[in-house]
Amino acid sequence: MLSIIAAIAENGVIGNNNDLIWHLPADLKRFKKITSGHTVVLGRKTFQSLPGVLPNRHHVIITKDDHFFVDDPNVEVINSIEKIVDRFSKTEEEVFIIGGGEIYKQLLPYVNKLYITKVKKHFDGDTYFPEINYSEWNVIEQESGVEDERNTIPYEFISLMKK
Repeated sequence: MLSIIAAIAENGVIGNNNDLIWHLPADLKRFKKITSGHTVVLGRKTFQSLPGVLPNRHHVIITKDDHFFVDDPNVEVINSIEKIVDRFSKTEEEVFIIGGGEIYKQLLPYVNKLYITKVKKHFDGDTYFPEINYSEWNVIEQESGVEDERNTIPYEFISLMKK
């Protein structure tokens, strides 16, 4: 089963210059809790923006670059969206798409579940999350975030399941 996990600003922005724009420790903690022990699917540029291979996760990197290689047993490289859909859309295991914008756009039609952090502020950026047609989804979980000295931006966690 394919799922998406993403943090999205009010204006749809998810990043700028291949980097996160905001620092929201509660979102990072949620991301780690939800994706730990699972396969994560991400684009090459998103992978290269990470500080390294995320612990306790199998990484599947999508790239058109046939020469891209990562020498790590927890990393696999695949060169097409179709291969991702064929391999993971019907599995029992929940597989998480973690970015970037173009990967979200191409895989959103094949996803069964969304884990969204709504960042309740507008940000300037160059990468956007694709439009979500909320009439196609049921809210299964919703939780307002707690602002504190570390989480200074208003946020909300929302999980949706495809109808």
